[in-house]
Amino acid sequence: MPQQTALLSRLECYPVTVSRWPHLEGLFGERGACGGCWCMAWRLPTGEFRAGKGDKNKQALWKLVTSGEKPGILGYLGKEPVARCSLAPRKKFVFLSNSRVLKPLDDQAVWSISCLFVKNSYRRKGISVQMLRNAIQFASKQGAQVIEGYPIEPTIIKTPDPFVCTGVPSAFRAAGFKEVARRSKSRPIMRFQIV
Repeated sequence: MPQQTALLSRLECYPVTVSRWPHLEGLFGERGACGGCWCMAWRLPTGEFRAGKGDKNKQALWKLVTSGEKPGILGYLGKEPVARCSLAPRKKFVFLSNSRVLKPLDDQAVWSISCLFVKNSYRRKGISVQMLRNAIQFASKQGAQVIEGYPIEPTIIKTPDPFVCTGVPSAFRAAGFKEVARRSKSRPIMRFQIV
């Protein structure tokens, strides 16, 4: 446990920017994190996302970054990028606007965490919790007041680690999020209220 605490205390996070793009590419590798996603599954209409798996999704994310948008944060241990958290105002995620399970709870201006990717060799070490804490700080600096996450309940759906890209409820709870709704057994809606 002390070794894990020391590891987590060294984690530093920075917004995804043009200068950090090569680090994101290295972290995601040839598969674009998972199956050519490049964190675009929730940002694009389903058909467009599926047709773009791989290079087109990568180009779509690059376009976001070069537009000046900061679509989330990268987590580093020393100079090594080890994790990525995708977050933005909820309205940026097309998937959420079409989801019955994750439809809005109220009219608050919510920021949403759509993806939480941790490098394979660093999984199950508490990195996700630290990334979520840093995501709260990042969103708060952008003016966010409410942040939502949509983790998968691993006790209900057995899923390989790379496909649990939205995180697990225990990590969100450890970072201070509270479950506020559950319209599906496997996917709670969890919130962190900044103010």
